[in-house]
Amino acid sequence: MLKLLIVCTLAAMSAADIAEEEDVLVLKKSNFEEALKTYPNMLVEFYAPWCGHCKALAPEYAKAAGMLKAEGSDIKLAKVDATEESELAQEFGVRGYPTIKFFKGGEKENPKEYSAGRQADDIVNWLKKRTGPAATTLTDVTQAESLIADNEVAVIGFFKNVESEDAKAFIKTAEAVDDIPFGIISDDAGFSKFEVAKDGVVLFKKVKNHHRNFNYILNKEKLLTFIKSNQLPLVIEFTEQTAPKIFGGVIKSHILMFVPKTAKDFQDKMDQFKKAAEGFKGKILFIFIDSDVDDNQRILEFFGLKKEECPAIRLITLEEEMTKYKPETSEITAENIITFCTAFTEGKLKPHLMSQDIPDDWDKNPVKVLVGKNFEEVAFDPAKNVFVEFYAPWCGHCKQLAPIWDQLGEKFKDNANIVVAKMDSTANEIETVKVHSFPTLKFFPAGDDHKVIDYNGERTLDGFTKFLESGGKEGGAPAGDEDEDSDVYSEDGKDKSFDIFIIRT
Repeated sequence: MLKLLIVCTLAAMSAADIAEEEDVLVLKKSNFEEALKTYPNMLVEFYAPWCGHCKALAPEYAKAAGMLKAEGSDIKLAKVDATEESELAQEFGVRGYPTIKFFKGGEKENPKEYSAGRQADDIVNWLKKRTGPAATTLTDVTQAESLIADNEVAVIGFFKNVESEDAKAFIKTAEAVDDIPFGIISDDAGFSKFEVAKDGVVLFKKVKNHHRNFNYILNKEKLLTFIKSNQLPLVIEFTEQTAPKIFGGVIKSHILMFVPKTAKDFQDKMDQFKKAAEGFKGKILFIFIDSDVDDNQRILEFFGLKKEECPAIRLITLEEEMTKYKPETSEITAENIITFCTAFTEGKLKPHLMSQDIPDDWDKNPVKVLVGKNFEEVAFDPAKNVFVEFYAPWCGHCKQLAPIWDQLGEKFKDNANIVVAKMDSTANEIETVKVHSFPTLKFFPAGDDHKVIDYNGERTLDGFTKFLESGGKEGGAPAGDEDEDSDVYSEDGKDKSFDIFIIRT
C-alpha cells in the first residue's frame, strides 16, 4: 500500500512539473518523456509563434482540451514551440506549421499524423476514434438523441443484428471517417423514434429545420461517398477551419461566391446562391468567401480578382489539373448560377485563363516578359529555342534565381535562335502548360510543335548554359516531372500553398 502511495505521489509531482496554458500542456525536450509516461494518450501540436495558421488553430485547440477535461477523459492536448525546441521538432520530422501528432499508449515511436479538421469538435471526435470504438453503442433513444444534439453532424447505423455483415461494413466505414461521431443502435424504440423501417444509416445534420439524410446502401465505399457528399451544409464558408473538410471531400468541383459580409445585399446574394445550390447537391460544392478578410486576399489573387470586383462568381475543378471557369454575366441570381453550373456539368464551358496585358517593353530587355496573351506566339515559335521561368512574385527561391536568370538573358541576348523569358504564373495561365510550384523552368525547343522539356539540373549560370547549348538535353527531363525543391513558401516562411488553393495533403 505504501509503495502504491509513493508511485501515485511521484506521478502527481511529475504532472505538476508540466505547465498548462488553457488546459493545454506546454512541452519541452526536458519534460517530453515524462509527459508521455504521465499521459499515455496525447495529441501534440508543433507550432511557430509567428505562424498565422497556428494562431487561428489556438482557440479551437484549447477549446478541445477543455472539452476533454470536462468529460474526465485521459486524453491530453499539448503543444511545443518548434522554434525554441528545434531539436525536438527535428526528431519528429516537423517541416511545417502547425504539425500535429498523436502519441498513443505512451509510445514515442511512430506517432500518428492528425488528419481531421481544425475545429474543436473535429479534434475531439478524431481522438475518440483513436482511443475508443469507432461507433458508440447506443442502448436507448436518449443516448441517440444526445449524440445528435451534441454534434453538428452525426451518423447512426440502425441494425437489428449488430453482428450482421451490414453492421460490420458500417463499423469499417466509421473507422475510415475521422471527423464525425458514429453511433450504432438496435433498439426497436430507436427504429420507431427515428422512423427507420429497416436496417440502414442516417446522417443527422444541424440546420434550421434539423435536416437528415437516409441511406439504405450498406457498402463501405458507397457509404463513404454518401457521408462525404452530405456532411457539409448546402453552402459553406471558406475558412482555415473548414478548408480540410472542403478539400478532403469527394466533390472536386467547387463554385465560389466572393462577397463581403458587410455588403447591404449580402443576405440576398446568399439566398440566391443557396437556391441555386439545391439542384447540384453531390455534384458541385457551393462555397462563399468573405472578400473583405485579409487572409482571403491570396485567394482573390489566385482567381485574378480584386476586392472592388466583388461580388463575383468563379468555378474551379480540383482534379489532377486545376481548371477555372468564369460566368459570362456578373449578375448574381439563382437563375444565372443554375445556367452556369448546368453548362459546366454538360461540358459546355471553356476554361477561364488569366492574362495580364502585354507590356509595351516586353522584349526590350535580355529576359523577355511573357503574359498569357503573347505566350504561345513566343514560346512555340518554330524558329526559336525558348527557355522560360514560371515564377511567383512572393517566392523566395524565385528571388534567389532572379540575378542568375538575368545573367543568362544577358549571355544569350545576341543569339538569334535562343530566347530567355519569364512569366508571372500567379497572374497568367496557359492551357497547354500547367505550373504547380515555383520556380518552374521549361524549355520549348525550335522546330518541335508544342514540345516541352522540364529543366531539372543545377540552378547555376553554368548549368543553364550547358542545357541551352545542348539543345535541352543536359539537365532536362520529360515534361511533367516535379521539382522537389520548388518553393511554396514566402520570404517570411509562411506557407502560401494553403492560401492559393494548392492544398497538399
